[in-house]
Amino acid sequence: MREHQRRIRLLIGYDGTDFCGWQVQPVDRSVQGEIEKALAAVHGHPVRLHGSGRTDTGVHATGQTAHFDTDIASIPADKFVPALNSRLPGDVRIYRSEEVSPDFHARYSARRRAYRYVVRSYASMTPMDQRFCLSLPQLPGLTRLNGYASYLVGVHDFTTFTTAKDASESRVREIYQASWNMDGAALEFTICGNAFLWRMVRSLVGTMLDAAREGFPPEYMHDILSAADRGMAGTTAPAMGLRLERVEYE
Repeated sequence: MREHQRRIRLLIGYDGTDFCGWQVQPVDRSVQGEIEKALAAVHGHPVRLHGSGRTDTGVHATGQTAHFDTDIASIPADKFVPALNSRLPGDVRIYRSEEVSPDFHARYSARRRAYRYVVRSYASMTPMDQRFCLSLPQLPGLTRLNGYASYLVGVHDFTTFTTAKDASESRVREIYQASWNMDGAALEFTICGNAFLWRMVRSLVGTMLDAAREGFPPEYMHDILSAADRGMAGTTAPAMGLRLERVEYE
């Protein structure tokens, strides 16, 4: 960070349907790319945006966090919200902007990340749900699903629930909370952990839904998690049901 610059933290929401994901791509449309274009328009030069993590193609966010360094002294930190939103497309919005310490980093300072996955039955789907929910003929029971989820809490090797392309040095992650609940007609899975592997949450959701459909006992999740074998996992749930809900810092 250069002298006379300020570090600004953003709270961001987006509909991920029409994006290739968070990270800038050479050709395809990305969330980071759209915000960096807006930042460049405000600053008159390129500005790098650093996110708390990447979301995949089609994944949404209501609580993504990112930061950038600004050399503009005349704009109060909170005024970056209207300055950027006036230049952003309708499927990306900045909710909050604030000045933070120069040593803050959206990714490396994060302590917890929370995701939510939403499932609805065919009968309860509305036109507005199509972009944000997985739909099933009928919803499985909460007791069985929460039996599976209970085995996820704690420190585990999640190799079973990532892809061979995940480049992480370690696939051990700590999960603080994982549970299913009903919110009206919507079945929702919420999970909070220190970090997540590539497509890990979607793999967990798809595997639990598959297991519930087949009537497997709760111990099934313990067995395949302990196996650390990608071949033991079930279906990877579609992206549209997943959202990054919040990122927590000290």
